[in-house]
Amino acid sequence: MKRLSLHLIAACCGVALSCAAIDMVSSGPFVKIYDPGVGENEPWYINDHCFIRGGDGTWHLFGITRQEPAQAMDETNFAHATAHALLQQPWDKQPFALTVARGAPWNEVHLWAPHVVQNGGLYYMFYCAGAPDHSRYHINLATSPDLTNWSRSPKNPMVVDGFDARDPYVLKLKDKWVMYFCATSEPRGGNHIVAFVTSTDLLTWTNRGVAFTDPSVGTWGGPTESPFVVPHAGAYYLFVGPRDGLHEEYDGTDVFRSADPFSWSLTNQVGHIPAHCAEVVQDGDGKWFVSRAGWGKGGVYLAPLTWKDTP
Repeated sequence: MKRLSLHLIAACCGVALSCAAIDMVSSGPFVKIYDPGVGENEPWYINDHCFIRGGDGTWHLFGITRQEPAQAMDETNFAHATAHALLQQPWDKQPFALTVARGAPWNEVHLWAPHVVQNGGLYYMFYCAGAPDHSRYHINLATSPDLTNWSRSPKNPMVVDGFDARDPYVLKLKDKWVMYFCATSEPRGGNHIVAFVTSTDLLTWTNRGVAFTDPSVGTWGGPTESPFVVPHAGAYYLFVGPRDGLHEEYDGTDVFRSADPFSWSLTNQVGHIPAHCAEVVQDGDGKWFVSRAGWGKGGVYLAPLTWKDTP
């Protein structure tokens, strides 16, 4: 009934959402794979996170972590866990991957939303390091040869944007890299958007554009966090949240489909995943999964992800 109500609201507002296409992407039941509170004296959480498989076949998980209750501006470490298989239960807890560097020259405020890609034998971790000025938030880079030992780039920050520009996701498209991130239409506030910049070397980022605009306006938070882009069956799928249809919901990620990896519209919604900070990952056998985590959730969960290639 809730989904039907959202479609009726959308119709009344003149927004065309296709009932036939809404189930092109869906998830199965979630299972818990990692609890960061193991061995601690109090519950811990994982928020925005990422997965990557190392050269030896080992899976690595990196993510925002802290003891409960949540204090976003005091999230100062990145969790690290490993597993031999995505659905291993539980994953093996490792020492923190990175700890905030508050002093010069880095002047980091916190550590948010790591995303890791591999290129040329080196792993690149992009993350939000914050800044005293929320209209000039920093997205930084650390690199590693082995997914264990990380060094900050002397070229930091990679991106400076606002309001609270954060949650980088990096995708290789032909001969260039694209970094999608959460921001607002104006650095001091405006429509919540998914912005992007491009690079040929993962170090110099230019050509800022806007890939998705939500009608909501504000500064803090907003429904365009945790952007994740998946090329699939000749189209590009944007996972973004927290949202449920046209409304913001902590445990909700909407999925939008487009033929253009630089432009999505509210009219192209093709799914909804009951997850916060959802990440999409494909195992070695080609099976698709989607994750969920967040404040008060006790860790990271995975569910099978199902695609329908045509509306």
